[in-house]
Amino acid sequence: MLDLVRFNDNSGVATGRCCFVWVAVCLAITLVGCNVQTRSSSPGPIDADAPEEFSTTDSGLQYRILRKGNGNTPGPTSRVVVDYVGTMDNGIEFDSSYRRSDPTSFRLTDVVRGWTEGLQLVSEGGMIELKIPAELGYGNSPPPGSGIPIGATLNFIVELHEIK
Repeated sequence: MLDLVRFNDNSGVATGRCCFVWVAVCLAITLVGCNVQTRSSSPGPIDADAPEEFSTTDSGLQYRILRKGNGNTPGPTSRVVVDYVGTMDNGIEFDSSYRRSDPTSFRLTDVVRGWTEGLQLVSEGGMIELKIPAELGYGNSPPPGSGIPIGATLNFIVELHEIK
């Protein structure tokens, strides 16, 4: 009987050590997880003084700055990193980097004219809402399989994260 008691006592020590190791591992995972940046599945906050009305450029692009940035503004050939959500006038979403959890990087020469023009109006860290008429968007040639009809106005909310 004494041998069993001793065995149980040692087992308790081993169990205690095992429990301590598991707690330490869980704590380490939690602390490492705190340093991981999670991406939002929707656009960030809007400035309290963001305009309700859209401004219109000479080309017909409508825009409003939802959040002022604090960095540089891109030029017409800049490479940028953005998050965005695109919808049609009926509210149907046709694309979103937020949904994919994947910011997009591209040159402003490689996108529709409405993006090239519109993103030059916002600074790094800022957010802009764009209403892109068909002639500055896809016009009569929307991407196959996109669900975007010919002649559609495209609506975007774009966060400019970085100019490379």
